[in-house]
Amino acid sequence: MDPSPIPLVSYGRTTNRADVLIIGAGISGLTTAIEMIRKGNGRNFIIVEKGNQVGGTWNDQRYPGCCCDVWSHLYSLSFEPNPNWTREYPGQEEILDYLISVAHKYQLYKHIRFSTSVEEVRWDAPSNTWKTKITRLGAKDAEFGEHYTITSNFLVSGVGQLNVPKYPDIQGVDSFKGKSMHSARWDWDYDLRGKRIGIIGNGATAAQIIPEVAKVCERLTVFQRTPNWVIPRDDRPISSTQQAIYKYVPFVRRRYRAALMDFREAFFDVVFDSESEIHQMFKGAAVQHMETQLPGEKYKDMREKLMPKYDMGCKRVIITDDYFPTFTRENVVLETSAIKRITEKGVEVEGEKEHEFDLLIYATGFKTTQFMYPIKIYGTNGKSLDEIWASGASAYLGMTIPSLPNFSMLYGPNTNLGHNSIILMIEAQAMYINALITKIKTARDSGHTLNISPKQSVVDAYNADVQRRLAQSAFADPNCNSWYKNEKGLITNNWSEAVIPYQKKTSEIRWEEFEVGGSAAGMVRGKGRERWGRVVEETQVSNAVVLMGLVSTAAAAVAAGVWVRGGFGMVRR
Repeated sequence: MDPSPIPLVSYGRTTNRADVLIIGAGISGLTTAIEMIRKGNGRNFIIVEKGNQVGGTWNDQRYPGCCCDVWSHLYSLSFEPNPNWTREYPGQEEILDYLISVAHKYQLYKHIRFSTSVEEVRWDAPSNTWKTKITRLGAKDAEFGEHYTITSNFLVSGVGQLNVPKYPDIQGVDSFKGKSMHSARWDWDYDLRGKRIGIIGNGATAAQIIPEVAKVCERLTVFQRTPNWVIPRDDRPISSTQQAIYKYVPFVRRRYRAALMDFREAFFDVVFDSESEIHQMFKGAAVQHMETQLPGEKYKDMREKLMPKYDMGCKRVIITDDYFPTFTRENVVLETSAIKRITEKGVEVEGEKEHEFDLLIYATGFKTTQFMYPIKIYGTNGKSLDEIWASGASAYLGMTIPSLPNFSMLYGPNTNLGHNSIILMIEAQAMYINALITKIKTARDSGHTLNISPKQSVVDAYNADVQRRLAQSAFADPNCNSWYKNEKGLITNNWSEAVIPYQKKTSEIRWEEFEVGGSAAGMVRGKGRERWGRVVEETQVSNAVVLMGLVSTAAAAVAAGVWVRGGFGMVRR
């Protein structure tokens, strides 16, 4: 045995060389890394994260009232259930705690480099590797230097769709002399008490902020461009007794999760098919919800202003029980006149009316259609992702892109949902991506090279089918704009079917759909299909049976000592 207390490392070994580089330590990045470990692909991966903690959007967004609008027991990894959720709908803090605990369990922190930004990525054809230029955002630069390069055999993007704040394109947006903040960059040191506050944006985020801010400020003015469909939330605490049952009787927890998934899959036609019976049923429920919370002649004008004039599902449906009641407060004003410009003192609307504020809140979302922004990516022959996506973002199954070998992304183009938990999609993607990683790693371990990218014809045919389906959906309603569409009106964000069809499509790889190269190309060329199956969590019944059986499902849960919580909901972006 070597008596030296100092580990000896051979010259030439580098900590900036890995099998896989994962960009982002949110749910997507963490799940991909965990799947590498679970699949036996090892721990030779690096995760780079721009923020200071894991969690992605759940670490970035800490505004008042921030919470998820998917049931907690469905907004969690299938292989890492959490029996200790305290509410039916989890808050930001509880979700972040859950993700931190998962990262600790799989010992991921030693692989993560925080305060680290990716500036540019280039495919190096001679070595069949990706060269990723890194910038350290913190003051400490002794570890790798302020700028350095990571070389990887495979590159995974887990940056998602909700990471770069979007500010409104309004004249004078930089002229306001008071305090301003974006919802994703909340300043908790600023005291809201007694302040005159304006909030621009009235979507899902604003609907969570508005009731909380209204409780403490002197006056709150809500600037509404387009009203939203709102349905009940019915959030409730989960008792310690229920938590104990979920922990010690896992069958009950699994059955509850299955019931939640069944319900959400049945909700697909609500947001997709405006002619369906269930769409009309939920639309009626939304109208009743508004009339119940804003009753009578007194609030007739308010109901008219808040009533959408487009199909439910065209924009993201909001689930809340305290949004409408906030407009009955004397200190809350709903402003529906168009904004002309932002001034030094506040906001001027049509009719030469100016609202003066101490604080302006921008609840205006993210740059959702600019996937990977602001990272610059260059694939084969130096072709940039901007060139590839000149007509709009698209990817095969939302994950792989022509001219970008050995690259995959999670929560990419046309993989967002309007009805179910995005984690169900992310898990399926992580398994698919790891099947690709396995091939690359096997080739490398045997001293060979391999590069894999989808054929352009396959991507074109796939995207044409997705867009054909989306054109028939509520998402395509011309009477509204949403973050699902790019500047040209192309729906680049949403998936065109329910979750289960996507899981089935991504539970196998058809190698004839890919271009392959490198000395180990024969490993996959002409090999047909490779299947691994999917995680089956739903009960084996049709959507129609599920809807008709909700009452009996609730009764069965009660018999087991667990109340199945009712309510409606949409996916947190």
